Amino acid sequence: MREQITFRLRDDILTGRLEEGERLHEGKLAELFGVSRGPIREVLAQLTHEGLLESKPNCGVKVAASDPDSVRDLIVPIRRVIETYALKHFFNDINDRDLVAWENILHYLKSACERGELSSIIQYDIAFHRSILTRAGVPALMSIWQTIVARIRRHFRHATSHYGDNLMEIYEQHCRLVEMFRNGDRDAAIKALEEHIW
Repeated sequence: MREQITFRLRDDILTGRLEEGERLHEGKLAELFGVSRGPIREVLAQLTHEGLLESKPNCGVKVAASDPDSVRDLIVPIRRVIETYALKHFFNDINDRDLVAWENILHYLKSACERGELSSIIQYDIAFHRSILTRAGVPALMSIWQTIVARIRRHFRHATSHYGDNLMEIYEQHCRLVEMFRNGDRDAAIKALEEHIW
């Protein structure tokens, strides 16, 4: 349950459903999720460690501000290295189960693009890239990646709005990545993923 709450709140922050500066209250969250305050306290501590929340004595917990856009120039190359490293780690073992998992994410991403729901597009965009880290099965990589995504979450929103009326291009880009993964050309797939992250 604690992991589910962490996942939900993390996604709410990354997609902007919880806005920067918004205060989170242990009691209200405990009531919302039907748990005691103990697990909520642990979740808030975890998300604070990831840089998504900030906590100050006597001030409570609030959604942390994104880092300035200038930090993106430093962090995006690191994200490229981490995601391509993760893909290299398991590329030769990609199986039908992996492809089905990606197709499921693409299904929801396509629906979100068709409806023009930016927060949902960001949610499934992040879910796709998170799945690459999850599949690699290297906890340290996931920990670093989550911190990086927390730092550039504003960039996801800006990047999504950049497409204007052509939101389906986001879906199509991810389809092309999955097709590269399916084709089995490791070097081409890694290069495509690297170029996709900007």
